[in-house]
Amino acid sequence: MKMHRISQEGPEDTRKILYVQFFLVLSLPICYTVFKAYISYVPAEKAVCIFLISFQKIYAFPNHHYEKQEIFRSPAKGGQMDRIRNAVTGPGTSRVQRSYKDNLFRMIFRDRSHLLSLYNAVNQTAYMDPDALTIVTLENAVYMNMKNDVAFLIGFELNLYEHQSTWNPNMPLRDLFYVAREYQMLLKDETLYSSRLVKIPVPHFIVFYNGSGMEQDSCILKLSDSFEKQTGEPELELKVQVLKIGPGQNAPLLTACQALKDYMIFVERVRQHAKAMILNEAVERAVNECIREGILADFLSKNRAEAIAMCIFEYDEEREQRLIRKAEYEEGHEAGLREGRQSLLKNKIRKKLLKGKSSVLIAEELEEDISVIETMIQELKTEPQDPKN
Repeated sequence: MKMHRISQEGPEDTRKILYVQFFLVLSLPICYTVFKAYISYVPAEKAVCIFLISFQKIYAFPNHHYEKQEIFRSPAKGGQMDRIRNAVTGPGTSRVQRSYKDNLFRMIFRDRSHLLSLYNAVNQTAYMDPDALTIVTLENAVYMNMKNDVAFLIGFELNLYEHQSTWNPNMPLRDLFYVAREYQMLLKDETLYSSRLVKIPVPHFIVFYNGSGMEQDSCILKLSDSFEKQTGEPELELKVQVLKIGPGQNAPLLTACQALKDYMIFVERVRQHAKAMILNEAVERAVNECIREGILADFLSKNRAEAIAMCIFEYDEEREQRLIRKAEYEEGHEAGLREGRQSLLKNKIRKKLLKGKSSVLIAEELEEDISVIETMIQELKTEPQDPKN
């Protein structure tokens, strides 16, 4: 029956089957050779796991997106789902870094107990239950390539926490975008066109700053400072409290939140070591010291590789920002010097023109190229005349 069925399909179908069989037979030794070479460098169990996962993703379920969904409560009906794509976790493994813009601060304070401790320290409260927090961080809220670090609800308040290592006076404007998006997500099942007043949680905006250029323990940044025209009572305002976290500053805050204090110490260790050694070694040394001394020991032990990678990236980004600011200053300084030299040269040319001297004679006396002198003479003709002259 089987041979009869093949013959019914025709010689061309039989040829196709033979081609497939031939291809499979030819592929086996090649696959075996590659796989054998691979496992010679990778432990057998790990190689088998990687092979099975790859096979499942590529061949068994090619269109399935592997993602983890964190479901949290919100004032909006139905809750909210926060998708974390391509995050593979398991016993003894830490989540793979999803974005270079994830930072160490954000990673540490994903822990609810640490976040609750931070909230209590900032507000001088004594909440004990981490489940009182409802995390509403916008994972994909990006403005100017920057993410919202931590956002959460507690006691009818919406708290937006940010960490900064370089000074940014535009945080009120950024928080305006963030909070608008937060409210949009939280109230997605509400209608704004009914006669009923829609209630929203009270917003609070905090920036934890550990960079240079801020001497006081805290300051307030206001959205109205960005307005082109200043008014006595702006109709739209947003205030951001900036708290300096560094050695000798905001001691009560750091004492009340051990995680924040440990984070500050770790960052300072990296900065100090980076002055005397290459960055990779500085971060490695800081991590080893902190684990040994019980500073973020549990967090750094569990997330060592990712913490090191994040810290290196953050420090490089911080150093890049400093270099950019330095270059901008130097460029502005040089531009100012050029403008000053040109203004001085124009004044000399103007005085010599008033004495009736020609452009050729002026160029000789000032030891400048004749084309430069003639260009400036043309510019002087278009400038408004000083009545004193």
